[in-house]
Amino acid sequence: MKNDRSYKQELSASDADFIRVLEDLIDVLISNGTIRMTDLPPEALKKLHARKQTRQRLRNTSLDLINDDDDGLL
Repeated sequence: MKNDRSYKQELSASDADFIRVLEDLIDVLISNGTIRMTDLPPEALKKLHARKQTRQRLRNTSLDLINDDDDGLL
């Protein structure tokens, strides 16, 4: 039987994947015109942009072993 700590670790481990899903969802909503970039708060835009830049730098310095198809809008 799992304890609270196990559940917290499991939840924490899934956070990065879930965040990526949210980023992709935001990209889709922007690309199909459901929302505009200007609809997002400035702090959210900064965070999204910073994550995309970091992924781009990682992709440029790695052997591209990360499956990160990222032709997004930000």
